[in-house]
Amino acid sequence: MSEAKKNVNEAKAQPRFRQRYEQKIRKSLQEKYGFKNDMQIPKLDKIVINMGVSEATTDRKAVEAAAADLSLIAGQKAVITKARTSNASFKVREGMDIGCKVTLRGARMYEFLDRLVTIALPRVRDFRGINGKSFDGRGNYAMGIKEHIIFPEIAFDKVDKIRGMDIIICTTAANDDQAKELLRGFDMPFVN
Repeated sequence: MSEAKKNVNEAKAQPRFRQRYEQKIRKSLQEKYGFKNDMQIPKLDKIVINMGVSEATTDRKAVEAAAADLSLIAGQKAVITKARTSNASFKVREGMDIGCKVTLRGARMYEFLDRLVTIALPRVRDFRGINGKSFDGRGNYAMGIKEHIIFPEIAFDKVDKIRGMDIIICTTAANDDQAKELLRGFDMPFVN
C-alpha cells in the first residue's frame, strides 16, 4: 500500500472533531496567541461525565440504572462512585453507592463532544446557548444538563426517571480565554 493511501485510511479512522482540531483549530490558535512551540497550543485533555443519584439512599437499583444509562451515553462502562463520609441529613453512610462517572479520553472524547455539540444540545428545550463564564480559571469548562434523555442513545420509553448530569471538559490551556477559543473552534454555542 502506498504512503498516500495509508495516510488517507488513517485520516478516515480519526473522529471528525479530532481532524478539525489537527487541521484548523491548532493553526488558528497558534496564529492568534503566537505560540512558538507546538506543545503550548491548547488541546482537549479529557471529558468527565458525572451523574449523582439522589434516590440512591432508598433504592439501590437506581444507581445501577443510572450507570447503565451513562454507559450508553458515553460508549464506555461507567464507574459507580461511593460516599466518602457519612452525612445524617442526607441519610448517607460512608461507602454507600451515590452516583456514577465516566472519564473519556482520545477518540471517545472527541466523538462524545461531537454528539454533545451537534445532536444533544440542540435538543434541549428552549435552548439559547450555554454559559460562557463557567470556566474555573485554569482552562477547564463545567456545564450541567438537567435531562439525560437529550442524547439519542437513550430510549425515552425505557427510562424510569429523568436524571441530570455534570460534564467537565478539561483542557491544557493556560487560561480561560485560550480554553474558550479552543471550544469555540469545536462550535460550542456560548452565549457570552
